[in-house]
Amino acid sequence: MKLIKIILPVLLLSSGISAQNAYDIVKKSDDKLRSATSFAKIKITAVRPSWSKEMIIKTWTKNSNYSVALVTSPAKEKGIVFLRRDKEVWNYVPSISRTIKLPPSMMTQGWMGTDLTNDDMIKQSSILVDYNHKIAGEELIDGYNTWKIVLTPKENAAVIWGKIIMWIDKEEYNQLRGEYYDEDNFLINKLIGSNIKEFDGRKIPSHMEFIPEDNPGNKTLIDYLELNFNTKIPEKYFTTSYMKRLR
Repeated sequence: MKLIKIILPVLLLSSGISAQNAYDIVKKSDDKLRSATSFAKIKITAVRPSWSKEMIIKTWTKNSNYSVALVTSPAKEKGIVFLRRDKEVWNYVPSISRTIKLPPSMMTQGWMGTDLTNDDMIKQSSILVDYNHKIAGEELIDGYNTWKIVLTPKENAAVIWGKIIMWIDKEEYNQLRGEYYDEDNFLINKLIGSNIKEFDGRKIPSHMEFIPEDNPGNKTLIDYLELNFNTKIPEKYFTTSYMKRLR
């Protein structure tokens, strides 16, 4: 989630004109949520059959290599910070005043009790670098004409998905649907984007639903409350020494 734009892969071949076009489409979609720097305020809600949990997250990004996320509510988890610097990921936990470096094996674990993984939230894997891309067709999604694009991981890519399918609209290059498959080609998660709004001059889905296929009644909702691009962000925000002081 990869919040996340949360962020997402598809079944691909890297040869031919259609593959190059597919890459360009995915890149344009990915670029809509990227800039030299960005700031976002996001509400994330984990929904379960008998309860729900709501969190407010602030995120700051720099290019595609640096990102930091701060939990501002609920009070029990306020102050928890996740930091990515290139391939390194760090977690600051205020209740024990410790900064922990997360090993790659933890990227597949659930993030903060939601249906997202650490990799979804921190965006360690890249749908542009780690996957091949191929246009598999065209479909109408919620009144939008979309490309159906399949991504498959490149050899030796350190990714958690065996295949990703994306539906990207032809006008605004928004990802409106996503399906995530494991290495055995079983559907694991679905992503649904809706409620397109304009943030800082860019129209994007402001509401996303992340739905696990093997847990009926479970889902995670992601709502953009604020989103600004090319904002001035102090360099210290992306250092481990500043994680405990981030506000």
